[in-house]
Parts: sequence; C-alpha cells; structure tokens
Amino acid sequence: MNPPVPAVLAELANLALRYTMPDAPPAERASNLGLTAMLLNLAAEVWDRQAADLVAENRAIRALLGESGQDADLRLSSLKSENDRLRAALISSQADAEAAGDVARQDAIWAELLASTERRKLSVSLV
Repeated sequence: MNPPVPAVLAELANLALRYTMPDAPPAERASNLGLTAMLLNLAAEVWDRQAADLVAENRAIRALLGESGQDADLRLSSLKSENDRLRAALISSQADAEAAGDVARQDAIWAELLASTERRKLSVSLV
C-alpha cells in the first residue's frame, strides 16, 4: 500500500484525537471520523493480504528473472525490501528485452505487472 499502512494508521490516530475533542466542529468531526473509519477498513484489508501479495509477486518476478530461491523471512519489511530489489532487476530485464526486440519476454513481464496490479486492487476499486 502506498503510503505504507503504518503511516496511514499514524495519521488516522492523529485525526481521531483531533476530532474527538469537544471543541471540534460537529460537521467536520462527522466527516473526518467517517473518513477515518473507511480508511481503517481499507488499511485492514491491505494489511491482511500484504504478505501473501508480496510473496506471490516475488515468486513471479524471480521466475521471470530466472532466479531461484524463496522468501525465508516473512516480515513485511523483508518481503518489501526483496520486492523492491526484484522490481529494480525487472526494470533492467525489461530494458534489455526491449533493446533485444524480445517481444515474448516483454509480454511476459507486462503480464506479471498487470497481474500484480490486479492483486493490489482494493475491494472498493472502481476499475
């Protein structure tokens, strides 16, 4: 999730504190607390599936890159760090495939990027 869930939760905690104060304007309070509740639900949705999404993406990208291995450390920070490394390598691989005119490889990379986007969709996504 961008921004990361911890940053969203911290901001929501600040909003909740600000709008539970007795001097908060009622309409503003209702609006912001409703938004806070919605964002907390979305953060929970992302948090629940984030490890599974990153593991799936890391496996798929490793396969595209011809790398072996698996994610031994399932902490989100470790999975994200490995995902960032793999995505950087995938960018280089895409550039190499374009330079070589390897359309099949380009198509395979784009197919994974599309699948990755689909995995990350939220339940409230309009598209």
